[in-house]
Amino acid sequence: MIDIHSTEDFLRALSQAGDKLVIVEFYGTWCGSCRALYPKLCRTAEENPDILFLKVNFDENKPMCKRLNVRVLPYFHFYRGADGQLESFSCSLAKFQKIKDSIALHNTARCSIGPPVGVGDLLQISAPQDKPAESSSR
Repeated sequence: MIDIHSTEDFLRALSQAGDKLVIVEFYGTWCGSCRALYPKLCRTAEENPDILFLKVNFDENKPMCKRLNVRVLPYFHFYRGADGQLESFSCSLAKFQKIKDSIALHNTARCSIGPPVGVGDLLQISAPQDKPAESSSR
């Protein structure tokens, strides 16, 4: 899990994640539910190395958390590349299945054919030349 210390860290981590699923935990060091949930969340991160897990200390990042509508802890945001924010919710240890269900829903295999192309971008793209498939004879 990666600690986020500023809005800049947060935006950089999201932009560098590409098309990966990103789960952000907003927590407080004083929050009993956050402390109880943390070990299980760490195990989930270990079991899902293809997901980027970020953690944001609410007290260190109050302005950013307020702009992101984080009003209760622990709170989670799910993001994926160009799809942006997929889901957000509060979750306690007793309702941890909600996190697992969201991972199952949002961490599906994805086909990447590159960024979407707008009409204005068509002139900048040259069509690749079709090459015949090479065959090996053995």
